[in-house]
Order: sequence, then C-alpha cells, then structure tokens
Amino acid sequence: MSISTAVGRIGSTVLAMARTRLELATVELQEETQRLFGYLAWALAAAVLALGALVLAVLFVLVLFWDTHRLLAVGGMTVLFALGCGFAVMKLRTGLASRPPLLGATLAELRKDVEFAKGEQVDGH
Repeated sequence: MSISTAVGRIGSTVLAMARTRLELATVELQEETQRLFGYLAWALAAAVLALGALVLAVLFVLVLFWDTHRLLAVGGMTVLFALGCGFAVMKLRTGLASRPPLLGATLAELRKDVEFAKGEQVDGH
C-alpha cells in the first residue's frame, strides 16, 4: 500500500467521522428546537389561561369584600400575586439551572474521537 493511498484512507475516515458528528449535532439541535417550541407553546397557553383565571378570581374577591374589607382584599390579592411571582421565578431558575448541556452527546463523541486520535484508551473501544 502506498503512502498516498494510506493518507487518502485516513482522510476519508476523518471526513466520515466529521460527517457523522455533524449529523449528530444536527439531530440534537432539531430535537432541542422542537422541545423548546413545545415548552413555549405550553407556557403561552398556561399563561393565557392563568391570567384569565386570576382576573376572575381577583374580581370575585374584590366584589365579595367590597362593602366590608375592600383594602384588605386588595392587599391580600397583592401579596398572593407577589408570592406566586416569586414561586414562578424560583421554578424558572431551577429549571434553567438543571437543563442538560446543549449538544452534550455530540461533544462527548468528539471528546472520544480526540482521545482515540491521541492513542489514549477510551471506554467501550
């Protein structure tokens, strides 16, 4: 086997590996995009429905207590909304902090490729 043939095979192998990793990255990006749009759609639906329910609940409480304790009713609703907002912000921060890294599988495969190219032992190889 000549050197040019060996270099050609190595080059084609490297290109095939790069193509495979790029395809994996594409699939991961598509999945992440679909997941994100799904989350956004459900979040928008929940926000619209919650807003309608909250407006009706506030109106109900204000009308119920208008003659006797209107300021207490308004203050109570304000505290309730502030607590709900704090809870929502806390859940959002927790969710964002615990999400998996973007392109995690692709980066792991690329790390394995680099280790293999350096001649290091890789688990599963």
